[in-house]
Amino acid sequence: MLAKRIIPCLDVKDGETVKGTNFVNLRSAGDPVELGRLYSEQGADELVFLDITASHEGRKTFTDMVSRVAATLNIPFTVGGGINELGDVERLLSAGADKVSINSAALRHPVLVNDITRRFGSQVCVVAIDAKQEADGKWRCYLNGGRVPTDRTLFDWAQEVEDRGAGEILFTSMDHDGVKEGFALDALSKLHDLLSIPVIASGGAGKMNHFADAFTIGHADAALAASVFHFGEIGINDLKHHLSTQGINVRMTS
Repeated sequence: MLAKRIIPCLDVKDGETVKGTNFVNLRSAGDPVELGRLYSEQGADELVFLDITASHEGRKTFTDMVSRVAATLNIPFTVGGGINELGDVERLLSAGADKVSINSAALRHPVLVNDITRRFGSQVCVVAIDAKQEADGKWRCYLNGGRVPTDRTLFDWAQEVEDRGAGEILFTSMDHDGVKEGFALDALSKLHDLLSIPVIASGGAGKMNHFADAFTIGHADAALAASVFHFGEIGINDLKHHLSTQGINVRMTS
């Protein structure tokens, strides 16, 4: 069985790592390159860097930071935000990123998923899905960092992007984001049953047991979190030891 992955996420705005609740009320959490280095040393399996206002502001993800991160890290990392065409992907991979995460651009132009996987391989293409559960129980997908609702629903869209060649799904529950009361386990479990590609759980981590639940109940392949790592509430090495005692297969570094 493949080891479950622990992935710190660094939301970057104006060169700083920031974190909010339900996608708003952002506060600074430090330098993304330095945080990335620390997480690598602490045993993180991968990192995700998201330029959270790139799509909303209509600009490109910054290449300079990616180059600095690549020069610092020895673990894989994914970059997202403002990726709209193959040239953006090529630029970021050339700067040292291992994968790219697309969200808004994929919803607007689904064929971009096909184009990326055909050109660079499925392993490069992570499709991020920000979704919120509506009153009717359906999970609606949102554009532009959770600002704009679409007519797409989580499970149909996840199935479509898998069919188009995506290598992974990064699912963030907007309702759970930053609340620290646990991941959206029912939705994660349904995604696991529906898909054959890995699913990364995002939104809701507050305690070590929340990660265990994401793996055992939600059947996620990886769990992503931000503030609990950024503000020292949970140590990555401590978390992995805890998960190991629960019988969950994780990559231990010490």
